[in-house]
Amino acid sequence: MRGNRLKGGVPALAQACFALAIGWLLIASPALGQAGGGRERIRISDDWRFARGDPAGLSVDLRYDVRPKVERTADGRIADAEPEEAAAVRRAGAKVLKPWILPTANPFIADPAKRHVRPAGHPGGDVSYVQPGFDDSAWQRVTLPHDWAIEGPFLEEGPYGGMGRLKSWGIGWYRKALDIPASDAGRSIFLDVEGAMAYATVWLNGKLVGGWPYGYNSWRLDLTPYVAPGGRNQLAVRLDNPPESSRWYPGGGLYRDVWLVKADPIHVGHWGSFVTTSEVSAASARVDLALKIDNRSDREAAVEVESRIYALDENGLRIGKPVARIAPVSLPIAPNADARFAGSARIAKPRLWGPPPTQQPNRYVMVSTVRSNERVVDRYETPFGIRDVRFDPDRGVVVNGEHIRLNGVNNHHDLGAIGAAFNARAAERQLEILREMGVNAIRMSHNPPAPELLELTDRMGFLVIDEVFDVWERKKTPLDFHLIFPDWHEADLRSMLRRDRNHPSVILWSIGNEVGEQYTGEDGAKIARRLVSIVREEDPTRPTTTAMNYARPEMPLPAEVDVININYQGAGVRTLPGQYAAFRAKFPDKVIFESESASTLSSRGEFLFPVSGSVSGPVRPGSGGDPETRHVSAYELHSADFGSSPDREFSAQDQHPFVAGEFVWTGFDYLGEPTPYYSSRSSYSGIVDLAGFPKDRFYLYQSRWRPDLKFAHILPHWTWPGREGEVTPVHVFSSADEAELFVNGKSQGRIKRAPFAYRFRWDYVTYEPGEVKVVTWKDGEPWATATKTTAGPAAKLSATVDRSRIDADGRDLAFVTIDVVDAEGRIAPRSDAMIRFRIEGPGELVATDNGDPTDMTAFPSARRAAFNGKALAIVRAKTPGRITLIAEAEGMTAGRASITAAAARR
Repeated sequence: MRGNRLKGGVPALAQACFALAIGWLLIASPALGQAGGGRERIRISDDWRFARGDPAGLSVDLRYDVRPKVERTADGRIADAEPEEAAAVRRAGAKVLKPWILPTANPFIADPAKRHVRPAGHPGGDVSYVQPGFDDSAWQRVTLPHDWAIEGPFLEEGPYGGMGRLKSWGIGWYRKALDIPASDAGRSIFLDVEGAMAYATVWLNGKLVGGWPYGYNSWRLDLTPYVAPGGRNQLAVRLDNPPESSRWYPGGGLYRDVWLVKADPIHVGHWGSFVTTSEVSAASARVDLALKIDNRSDREAAVEVESRIYALDENGLRIGKPVARIAPVSLPIAPNADARFAGSARIAKPRLWGPPPTQQPNRYVMVSTVRSNERVVDRYETPFGIRDVRFDPDRGVVVNGEHIRLNGVNNHHDLGAIGAAFNARAAERQLEILREMGVNAIRMSHNPPAPELLELTDRMGFLVIDEVFDVWERKKTPLDFHLIFPDWHEADLRSMLRRDRNHPSVILWSIGNEVGEQYTGEDGAKIARRLVSIVREEDPTRPTTTAMNYARPEMPLPAEVDVININYQGAGVRTLPGQYAAFRAKFPDKVIFESESASTLSSRGEFLFPVSGSVSGPVRPGSGGDPETRHVSAYELHSADFGSSPDREFSAQDQHPFVAGEFVWTGFDYLGEPTPYYSSRSSYSGIVDLAGFPKDRFYLYQSRWRPDLKFAHILPHWTWPGREGEVTPVHVFSSADEAELFVNGKSQGRIKRAPFAYRFRWDYVTYEPGEVKVVTWKDGEPWATATKTTAGPAAKLSATVDRSRIDADGRDLAFVTIDVVDAEGRIAPRSDAMIRFRIEGPGELVATDNGDPTDMTAFPSARRAAFNGKALAIVRAKTPGRITLIAEAEGMTAGRASITAAAARR
């Protein structure tokens, strides 16, 4: 029985909990305890060895499981096609590793009767690659995070567009020697993997430890039984990334950080701290701590736990003395068992966490100290935030009493030219660009993100939908997650929840995206109920949702979640009319918003003629798209078949004011899924291109999401040799309510914004070289002016770096934008000049890009053609010193950017 519903459409108990403010999880090495005890968390990034493929003559089956036989399928599957039933698989007689891997899931399986018993033995232990004595000196030396596919080359032939035209699939091996000192004898030692793509299997010293199939989740293995303290320990990791397993570029390899954790046998368990807050007001807030303590020794332990709370500054450093304290509590723990500790405290005048610009993302840290026999055995830090989040069906999302409209985007996990290998600075740059546009919310599409990304959203104050699966039991690609969903859905969901439930930025759990079970009636709803029940067991403080592109209000699935998320249905999908009103009528007590909106397509700076007179339409040859060049018009009027322009989306939302907001598909272009041209490398749906350069659409969203920002943006550019005398429509994006356009001083007309109109259009302007200018007004007062001027011949390169100082830690990055400009410094908007990059000083060129979805030049190349006047170089420091990036092109003055690399700040 689900209980009575309160305002917001959730069970009474859960509704009460939605008001709780919650924190975020361990992000750095906690302080160590006294000698002989305490915790160490060591990032093991350097000096890995890597090789593709299994050793020759392999006689043992190292597969996780038997897979369906797949013939190579055609590219260009319709993005919103109905998922299919799973294929039957014959497993009789197969000697696969699944029985040895499944026990890794046991800590996340609630019913002891359903936990897995590991068979005896260590399959694969005789394989040469796992042996400590194997000579791997000829293998590639790599640093983690590592994406084995991103360096290319691109696959220009064959049906590989969906997965990004980079060969991410296949077998890969990683080896690393771990020096475990004799002093670690008696300690618990763990391997924490934040992400490995995919079907990971781990051996230590020739012994099979365990693994994890799902490539996007974080997981832990207990190395303790297999460690030999006092010498070299050989770690070997095998990954098996299937082909036809993804609808986008998944990357390959150990693409997130890997950690070695050393702890006393008595310690806080894995993701064993959960901080919630309630009764939040300006005067005080209650902070509750639930802590799980493990005793991995063979003796009963008497344990004392105390916790202190500190404020954190914007860099995550403690401020002053504790602001509150949870009094010490003693409890016994049986041998090889665990115990649960709970305590609470009050913070006076709390500094609340909330989204800028009207609120600040203030944070605290809970420092829990564990003692046994008067000895500190563990000290565990749990950063968190205090905030009150409510879901109101009429107002939408309310944070700390303030209505926050969701100005959100979806993002896939790749970081453009550096691929799936997570890099904190690259992710931070993306968030900075999105914030400039007015974004305040991110949907993690369609998988658990890198934990460091949530640390960034915590610090920067973004609201987050954390999503776990793209499929359940029905498949979208032949070898996707549906193969392991029956065995692993509970473990994968619980692990994401436990890892992420302390992050204040996370406000909503999504259990799936456009799953095939939308089509299966009550059978699909039953799976949804199971997943929702798991969420409520792990975290009763946040509501649940699933993104629906097919399910209608009268179907069983929408009733199972707390918040209604619809993909494209708000404005209407193809011939289906908008569904906001229908969902509202069926679920008047639930918050409704669009979890995927628009899917507008465009190539930055590519303006195709003639220009449609309509406000929205699908891309077609000669109407928004050019199949020969594989580009889509930057007038921002055309979309995927199931989507629409921003203008149409805005209109649908404004006519239904109960809608809580939207998450646009997508914030950034991403590798793979290049609708409508699957011979390209990357998508067209981003508001920002793959290199991080805003498309014209950026300013349309900015005019809506930052209505107080005084600006006007003109499109297209005004350099069109050969178009003299031809109709060249001019559009303007601005939050003004009136605008007048001039071409070389001649007025083209003054326009007042019409109801449900979101751009100013002059559709019959005749091109002539010179200057186009717009003047705007708002509420009868001058608002903003803007001009576009015809550029002369390309004459020089201008280099601009995003930050002039970076850390010389081998991880920090500088992003250098190269503009091709004329003699007067005006960008040459049609230039495709070939640019050569070189580095002087202690730096290296990581990658180059230009945002062109059709460019098949490998990302590490030091030669890159400009795309419509722009290119990008990514630079990393090797050691401290002065780095200069030099960009050169035939017949042009070179561009130079200076970067100071300093010793990393601690």
